[in-house]
Amino acid sequence: MTQVSFKFGDSRELCDQLLALVRSGAKTATCGALRDFDDAEPVPQVGRRDVALDWDGNPALIIETTEVTLRRFCDVPEDFALAEGEGDFDDWRQGHIAYFSRNGGYDPDMVLVCERFRLVEVLA
Repeated sequence: MTQVSFKFGDSRELCDQLLALVRSGAKTATCGALRDFDDAEPVPQVGRRDVALDWDGNPALIIETTEVTLRRFCDVPEDFALAEGEGDFDDWRQGHIAYFSRNGGYDPDMVLVCERFRLVEVLA
């Protein structure tokens, strides 16, 4: 299994916020549009350990994937959204609609890669 490096979010502010949520234990899940995964950033696999980078590309955290499911945006359950640690279910929906709209388009039927993970190590 190949280790992957990635950044949370699409801005320095969002990246910093999401890294802080992981460090605090509030964020134990994340998702991305299936369309955005490729050879450089393959779909997560259970047991794989990945390096979350800060906005400048420095290693910040190591996480281990514990669960991966493919779901349409409109079918993401509330417990998963809350595990992302970004507010209540409505906050999660509005924030992710905005994020996907900025990054390739939003559709309620779009397929998401929903990943649960555990924090292995804080690097920075």
